[in-house]
Amino acid sequence: MTQQPKRYQFTAQLLRPKYMGDGEAWAFVVLPHDVSACLPRRGRTTVVGYINEQPFQQLLEPDGQKSHWLKLDETLLKKANTRFGELAHFEIQAIDKEPEPDIPHDLLTALEQDPLALRTWQATTTIARVDWIHWITTAKQAKTRLKRINDACSMLSEGKKRVCCFDTSGFYSKALSAPQSDN
Repeated sequence: MTQQPKRYQFTAQLLRPKYMGDGEAWAFVVLPHDVSACLPRRGRTTVVGYINEQPFQQLLEPDGQKSHWLKLDETLLKKANTRFGELAHFEIQAIDKEPEPDIPHDLLTALEQDPLALRTWQATTTIARVDWIHWITTAKQAKTRLKRINDACSMLSEGKKRVCCFDTSGFYSKALSAPQSDN
């Protein structure tokens, strides 16, 4: 008999990110440490859950402080009848199987041109592919992104299934962190 993943409940204030970007408005919450500690991994993990009884599925990101943070888009905030600064009730549980990530077009093109890299890519775990994609898409400059794609293909061609020297929890290198709050 398969055991169902446990559901965790908490209440948290919806924070406004200091740097929202050019897209639609969004909010975030940092999970309580005790809830985050019960998740299957410190790195990225997908959860299903509810915010004020409104269902969602979302990828949690590590906050670099041994917890996770959750991004909530404007559509979900409206459906949950809540906004920045308010307290919201959450119920979450980790999903059994991580969904496959969308592969950026430039990375996919590079992989298709390198059969060895593509073979290793296909042999990695879903979470490893999420980490590769995150490492590439977080480059701030186009030339850095291109270098990371080339480096990724090179490492994958050599049989490396994980991004070298990339702390997926953000705790040791602080490569990952929650957004700064504007609240």
